[in-house]
Amino acid sequence: MRPFTLLVPATGMLAGALMALGADPRWVSSWTSEPTEVVFNVVAGALLGAALNAYSNGINQIYDVEVDRINKPWRVLPSGRINFRQAWTISLLLLFSALVLAFWISYQTLVIVGAASVLTYIYSAPPLRTKSRGFLANITVATPRGTLLMVAGWSTVKDVLRLEPWFIGALFGLFMLGAVSTKDFSDIEGDREGGCRTLPVIYGVRTASWMISPFFVLPFIGLIPAAVSGVLTANSLFLLLLGVLLPGWGIYIAFLLLSTSPEQFAELNQNRSENHPSWKHMYLMVMLAQFGLATAYLIR
Repeated sequence: MRPFTLLVPATGMLAGALMALGADPRWVSSWTSEPTEVVFNVVAGALLGAALNAYSNGINQIYDVEVDRINKPWRVLPSGRINFRQAWTISLLLLFSALVLAFWISYQTLVIVGAASVLTYIYSAPPLRTKSRGFLANITVATPRGTLLMVAGWSTVKDVLRLEPWFIGALFGLFMLGAVSTKDFSDIEGDREGGCRTLPVIYGVRTASWMISPFFVLPFIGLIPAAVSGVLTANSLFLLLLGVLLPGWGIYIAFLLLSTSPEQFAELNQNRSENHPSWKHMYLMVMLAQFGLATAYLIR
């Protein structure tokens, strides 16, 4: 399940729900007037976010087992600690749990989670297996883990048929469009052997680093005009602060990538490192952005 990777979807669902609670009409849910039910929906949303991401990890490792034998042989499937039947059982139970929780919350949550689960599947599984299709892989990952994640979190509390949650989702989706490639820099050897045409495989580490660097910086600059124009009904001063702080961190992440030589990237592969350090910074930056925006809505 790779527990660290479950934090961002769980916190994203929670943060999206808090944003919706702080948005007009404040402290009101579109689905229930009972405070205890609102709390249940928010907690259920965080749990389903983690469960859906764990399902995603499971499906990816099932279809990537030959690649992982090269890149990450210590994982449970390539190391033989569990078999394929067990992996499928665990993954499908996690998906079923996520869908049940989504159904309980709202029909909008169920539709969004259903769409995210389909995108997750086609990223890893033949015949589409977008992981092998260059930038299409980034789109397939960024849509559920960036855009739809934040909208799904909002849907646990309020109707999503308005501009605000989709604008927030678009910012996170654009960020993830580049950020998802940070996981690929330590996997080049196995990805190349397994036919996974990731950006570092296609363009090389230097060009790929330059290609994704703008996505760490530009999306959250969008918080500045959003604060000025009133597109987001959150605390404008806090949005302006985030519009400076987050791109600053993004510049640092881009620096980490661009300052790593091709030889050092090759060493990551040889040492079978889990991922480049920018990958962990990317996760931490996303969580800061999630709860930063939630705070901006709660203190307005």
